[in-house]
Amino acid sequence: MSTSDPSFLEKMERESREQQKRFIGHIASRLGRGGASESRKPEHPYRGAPDFWNGYELTHEERIERFMGNWRAAGGHTERVAGWEELSGVVTRILQEHGAQSTIRQDLPELAGLRLEQHLPELAHRVWNGQDPDASLATAAYTDAGIALVDDAVAYTGSLVVASSSEKGRSVSLLPNLLIAIVPAERMKTRLGEVMGRLSRSAGEGCRAYALIIG
Repeated sequence: MSTSDPSFLEKMERESREQQKRFIGHIASRLGRGGASESRKPEHPYRGAPDFWNGYELTHEERIERFMGNWRAAGGHTERVAGWEELSGVVTRILQEHGAQSTIRQDLPELAGLRLEQHLPELAHRVWNGQDPDASLATAAYTDAGIALVDDAVAYTGSLVVASSSEKGRSVSLLPNLLIAIVPAERMKTRLGEVMGRLSRSAGEGCRAYALIIG
């Protein structure tokens, strides 16, 4: 009989399945799970995070302190400022301290309000251009500092979530050597699950891409 004969192939497949069933049955028997349980899928009573973790919540101040501690532990630097006016001076100082010669920022009015072109006119300042993302990506690859307003921060893991849109290219936060991430305190979450749940819902709506920066 030819090995390409359909009946022969069917017979071989049937025997293979029988051998597999006997093999699994043998293991189940050794584990004390013989009988009808051989073909029963194992039960998974727990799915997702347990209730106690879903209910875990840090206070406003605890979230900020925990995030800052985790970010520093991962090798980053953090500073807490009172408002946007103070922030402008802090960003200017950081760029000077790191010897940055060029910046690229998201195309957001909040970041334009930092007035970096006025404070540091000697630097080359660029804004993400969603009309020409390829050119902006190439620019970001050779820019010293990226400045991004993050969408979420997670205190427990020291994570940042940065959405990608026509105004906010992911390359701003991923390609430059220095990232200055601005985190409004009200966007600080306790658990990563709080953010992932929202991202999952957004993905179902055909939402933007996201960059998760851990540590």
